[in-house]
Amino acid sequence: MVKAGARRPARERLLDAAEELFFQHGIAATGVDAILRRAEVAPATLYAHFAGKDHLVAAYLQRRHERWRATWDDALDRCGDDPDARALSVFDALETFQSGAGARGCAFLAAAVEVTDPEHPAYRWLAADTQLLDDRLRALAEAAGADDPGALAAELLALYDGALAARTRRAVGDDGGPAPLPCRVLGATAIARHRA
Repeated sequence: MVKAGARRPARERLLDAAEELFFQHGIAATGVDAILRRAEVAPATLYAHFAGKDHLVAAYLQRRHERWRATWDDALDRCGDDPDARALSVFDALETFQSGAGARGCAFLAAAVEVTDPEHPAYRWLAADTQLLDDRLRALAEAAGADDPGALAAELLALYDGALAARTRRAVGDDGGPAPLPCRVLGATAIARHRA
């Protein structure tokens, strides 16, 4: 009998294994052997697709970045032309993106602790995530009529980071921890305050 994971191409199984293990245990703490076992591939298969572990880390973050961006794009599409809803769409996207049982925290913030060398192949995806958040939140804050779009964008980003941290705390708590922060509500209050 063929296992369900075996039907996926080897490259996808490697990325799935890397995502699960890197996010759960950290990049440095996850050895290539653990990824190979989880993906059920031979070492030659890994090196046929990636130049090494660093390039696998980069591909994992690239795939995650592309999924996050697509999720946020979908959330923006659902908002129509409502500038306030569009500025708050980051919270809607986060709710969709992290709706799984094991969802917690931010893969990019976790990876940024370990990938600090700008020459590392994964570094560009850490920068891309930061750039997407900064640029998009500022543009959305401006479209929402903020008197200081940079300040509103920074506040929305702080709330977004708080929402990620709250998810992590709930994921590691025995009873689920405290209720999630009402970040979308706080964001709406911030938008109104920055327009006043």
